[in-house]
Amino acid sequence: MGFSPLGGFGDIMFSIVPVIVIIGFVFVFGTIIVRSVQGAKQWQRNNESPVLTVQATVVTKRTNTSTYRHNSSANNMYHHTSSSTTYYATFEVPSGDRIEFKIRDTEYGMLAEEDIGKLTFQGSRYLGFERNRS
Repeated sequence: MGFSPLGGFGDIMFSIVPVIVIIGFVFVFGTIIVRSVQGAKQWQRNNESPVLTVQATVVTKRTNTSTYRHNSSANNMYHHTSSSTTYYATFEVPSGDRIEFKIRDTEYGMLAEEDIGKLTFQGSRYLGFERNRS
């Protein structure tokens, strides 16, 4: 038996830490796989759904902006910041149900709250909104 300055603690660390690291990797890759499968299923459900066009009113619009900070040097003196914005619109159909869709920035700028028109979608996929001309 060799001498260990940590006693039994060193032996425990060398047996527990690899298990924790392996569990971490399994969790991260498992999450990636589950999210990928969920995305593929949603894509398939959307493709199998009929394309619907219904009367709707734009109830509200919102954005979600994510900011990312990147350090460019070893001593963290140079910072680079980037951001991305996701756009959403909520529509209300005559039954009173509300549906929120992720939309493109160009569509977001063209919509105004209380616009009335024809909403076209396929499952959870937004396809367009044509404002009534009146």
